[in-house]
Amino acid sequence: MAYELTGKVKLIQDPQTFGSGFTKREMVVTVEEGKYPQDINIEFVQDKVSLLDSVQPGQQITVLFDIRGREYNGRYFNNLVGWKIQSDAAADEYDQTPVYDTNVPDGEFDDEVPF
Repeated sequence: MAYELTGKVKLIQDPQTFGSGFTKREMVVTVEEGKYPQDINIEFVQDKVSLLDSVQPGQQITVLFDIRGREYNGRYFNNLVGWKIQSDAAADEYDQTPVYDTNVPDGEFDDEVPF
């Protein structure tokens, strides 16, 4: 089952490659839902590590991920494993202040309504 979260990228770790050839890279996303902001760590593994190459800290994104669980020495651990990143650029466009051309020659616009 896939899950998703939307938030702002707080940091992106350097890739880690282990002796077995396994590669992972982690990203922390700050989610503002609820009473307090939450910093959520999401890891990307193997071929999905390259998804983080186009992401920058401070960027608003949506991450699709799976939850993985395992047991080790009688203790249980969970990991959030990302597999898709969507930039929220469309949402950011609405937050931008419109730009107006202030270099219009005098007399170009009349204050009279044409009807």
